[in-house]
Amino acid sequence: MNTDELFEMLKQLYAKQDQNLRESFDRSLPFQDGVFDRWERAQRLRFGEGASIYNSSLVYGDVRVGEQTWIGPNTILDGSGGGLSIGAYCSISSGVHIYTHDTVRWALSRGREDKRVAAVDIGDCVYIGPQSVIVAGVNIGNQCVVGANSFVNNEVEPGTVVVGTPARPIGRVFGDGKDVRIILDVKI
Repeated sequence: MNTDELFEMLKQLYAKQDQNLRESFDRSLPFQDGVFDRWERAQRLRFGEGASIYNSSLVYGDVRVGEQTWIGPNTILDGSGGGLSIGAYCSISSGVHIYTHDTVRWALSRGREDKRVAAVDIGDCVYIGPQSVIVAGVNIGNQCVVGANSFVNNEVEPGTVVVGTPARPIGRVFGDGKDVRIILDVKI
């Protein structure tokens, strides 16, 4: 089989899978996310039962993910600086970056200082909005909401809604999972 034939087979595979996705779920995904099964990838990464992670997501180092957690496309999960733990029933939206290290001081000191490393822990039942960034050393408690495009550089207490750059608390989450309510302290 030559390169042209292989390429044609891949195009046909993708076209068939894309048609199935459109018919079943009303969506069309790029090749890597459309062809590869996100639940199988999560199993290979030893994530919790029922977790899923898109093929376009990058995973580095020690990353642990709980059951039924959804990791969206184009995310970065960096556990290379001390480990990253994400709880059960979390939703990590598209484009989220979570880092356990940074090289700011290393770069500014011309390599004389080490990179900073610190684990990140995200509790259960947490929603992290699209394009948010979580930096090394941050802990996010259970049942929190991080709004889209937020920069989280401090601890988030359980049951807190945070938004912004840097992220700041704007509300609380109340409930036991069956009757959840979000009460905002500010008008949006």
